[in-house]
Amino acid sequence: MNKKETGVPDFVLLSEVSEKALMENLVERYKGDCIYTYIGDVVISVNPFKKLDIYNNADINAYRGRYKYELNPHIYALANDAYRSMLQSQSNQCIIISGESGAGKTEASKIIMQFITAVSKSSGDVDKVKSQLLESNPVLEAFGNAKTLRNDNSSRFGKYMEMQFNSAGTPVGGRITNYLLEKSRVVSRAVGERSFHIFYQMLSGLPSPKLKELKLTQTPADYFYLKHSDCFSVPSINDEKDFKQVQKAMTILGLTELDQESIWR
Repeated sequence: MNKKETGVPDFVLLSEVSEKALMENLVERYKGDCIYTYIGDVVISVNPFKKLDIYNNADINAYRGRYKYELNPHIYALANDAYRSMLQSQSNQCIIISGESGAGKTEASKIIMQFITAVSKSSGDVDKVKSQLLESNPVLEAFGNAKTLRNDNSSRFGKYMEMQFNSAGTPVGGRITNYLLEKSRVVSRAVGERSFHIFYQMLSGLPSPKLKELKLTQTPADYFYLKHSDCFSVPSINDEKDFKQVQKAMTILGLTELDQESIWR
């Protein structure tokens, strides 16, 4: 939770400011599974490409209400600072997440939402709003993410996610604005890439009678728009399991069975 870390936790503390010193510090910290490093108020994150046990309830409670430099660098500290500033100043806050494909932007946004929904106040209606905010992610990823040559879960669109709070810091709603969806991926993509996840999830997750009713088969290679990139499954992705998560998310978001049926058609 707050283990001894390698390297320098904040680049402003480096004795030498140069590209070489910056990269050496990042590499040293990365080798020690220290994927977060500060540079003032900015958090630099390096994708570890493996699961790290640094996002559990104990970690959330450790960073809740604490100031950034009290603990090791973490994206939870950034989220906590933004939430505290919003409450103290009663003004809007914005966290910008940027990076190249595969850097971990999608995961970072989910982690921030996870932290803020965990530390904010709860009640029956509020918990429903929190669930809807968190469950928007599986649906967005299913219809907007795809496997590319560089990233198994690449977002093929830009998004602005807005969490709305009352003056007490309680979540009351949210809004997601999507930009520049890569629609051409439906009909064309590079060999070794996939179309949007939802097509493969649906074929893997729908029961055979439903597929037959929709005049579909379970084999992606049977479809012209899916077969020409010659990539149908991904070792790191379980399409059947993910489809169940999408169905659950849609239900939490208020989509009825009839609504979902019309989507599959």
